[in-house]
Amino acid sequence: MKAPPRLQALIDEGLIDSVVRQLMSGKEAMVYVVRCGDQTRCAKIYKEATQRSFRQAVDYTENRKVKNTRLQRAMAKGTKFGRQATEGAWQSAEVDALYRLAGAGVRVPEPYNFADGVLLMELVTDEHGDAAPRLNDVVFTPEDARLHHATLLVEVIRMLCAGVVHGDLSEFNVLLAADGPVIIDLPQAVDAAGNNHARRMLLRDVGNLADFFGRFAPELLSTRYGEEIWNLYERGELHTGSALTGSFARPSGPVDVGGVLREVEDARAEEAARLVRMAVR
Repeated sequence: MKAPPRLQALIDEGLIDSVVRQLMSGKEAMVYVVRCGDQTRCAKIYKEATQRSFRQAVDYTENRKVKNTRLQRAMAKGTKFGRQATEGAWQSAEVDALYRLAGAGVRVPEPYNFADGVLLMELVTDEHGDAAPRLNDVVFTPEDARLHHATLLVEVIRMLCAGVVHGDLSEFNVLLAADGPVIIDLPQAVDAAGNNHARRMLLRDVGNLADFFGRFAPELLSTRYGEEIWNLYERGELHTGSALTGSFARPSGPVDVGGVLREVEDARAEEAARLVRMAVR
């Protein structure tokens, strides 16, 4: 097929040899299957901010910093240059997260290069060598649902131990490869220790997994893995081999009214965001 202009630039630079086909068009990017020598990979072209339906909400960008103070000032003022810098930081966040998580052994696509707003990475495939489907496109037996749910909980823990919360994890952002689930789409990933919304996002991520796999294994709907995982993390007791029970009891003691109000406000914000995601999808 004819290469889109932004991929043609990479062909001219010798980073890719040819474009095979478009794989998908999502809320934040378009993905193409490309050839690089004898390897088949995928190229993710980030959409401009004005073309995307996913907003760079302050909840996600909180505590993200750039080293250049001039860029920081421009980003804070919202100038044209600052908006371009913010866009670049948003895109590079996924690249940084991919390298960080791949190094920690998390099941994510292997990143190869990032140039001119295009991310070259591993093409995740199924047992037939075709592009792997999203979880949302697959029907599971109860046994497989439990297995994949448990696998993804391990990956969530591995991510958190690496200091990262996905922030938008759901059946739409996990591919089913030949050897199991692979987590994708990480530009909204947040720093677990530096973002005040990290706990809420972790609970939402884990809750999304329970809701999806609970369609096939209903007992997962009543589990509370998110609270259990975050509690272990806060206590400094979380590690990749942590044994989970799926249950969690809130500690007794004086009620933190301010904390309760923040939880209510977070829940309202999350419900509004969920309705927007459902409308988009």
